Amino acid sequence: MQILGAARVCFLGALLVAGIIAGGIPAAGQSNQSGEQIVLPEPLQPARPSSSGDQIFADLVKHNEIRNAGLREYSAVRTYAVSDLNGKVRAKETVRMDYVAPDKKTFATIAAEGSSVVRHLVLNRLMESEASASAGQDRRDSSISPANYTFRLLGEEDLGHHRCFVVEALPQRRDKYLFEGKIWIESQEFAVVRISGHPAKNPSFWIKRADFVRQYEKIGDFWLPARDQTFVEVRLYGKKILSIEHHIDRVNGVTPAALVAQHPPASSLSESRP
Repeated sequence: MQILGAARVCFLGALLVAGIIAGGIPAAGQSNQSGEQIVLPEPLQPARPSSSGDQIFADLVKHNEIRNAGLREYSAVRTYAVSDLNGKVRAKETVRMDYVAPDKKTFATIAAEGSSVVRHLVLNRLMESEASASAGQDRRDSSISPANYTFRLLGEEDLGHHRCFVVEALPQRRDKYLFEGKIWIESQEFAVVRISGHPAKNPSFWIKRADFVRQYEKIGDFWLPARDQTFVEVRLYGKKILSIEHHIDRVNGVTPAALVAQHPPASSLSESRP
């Protein structure tokens, strides 16, 4: 379940946002307080000679199977928001997401503000799609696997305390549910730390470009989503941002703080900018 959803969130989010914007829904006048500086990445360091993209992904799949077998359930409070680059938030919704292995996800709204149309046609449809995909009702194969992608090892990079392989993912076909981009894989635990890219096929005439970034965090033995951002450039209407903040509050019945106490992080590496 770890690496299936990022490209799907980008595709659906971009398509839904573009449809709403092109339909002329007015923006809500609430300011966004989460402005951030863009930091340029440092050059990648050479990968160790014995590594290859295909071998790294084989190890990733093996380690994911072990982690997934141990993940019985987890809960998160998520905040979904659609905003403009100037800080105007069109809609925001805070929900509780509960996952129960192997395939059940449920969502309950905690708070909502901004355009009810945007919430219904963008945010709620994203949640419905995620629940359906988790339950296996969507049969499209969009997994990050050799059947769908060619992998090329680009080098290594430190993300925070994690040494990562940086792998380029090139789609085997032009499919709107696949993406072209990069994947950062933790070099010791073979877990996805970050994914960034854009859809392999433009999902709509209205979308000039859509780029996404998904970040993961380690909680105990598990790597779970921490943040999604999709940047959508809509023809005639400019750029919009769909963001999802994931605040994990329980994993297998235990709080994240308790899990960290049980599994303290390894010695810190010298930090570099992502």
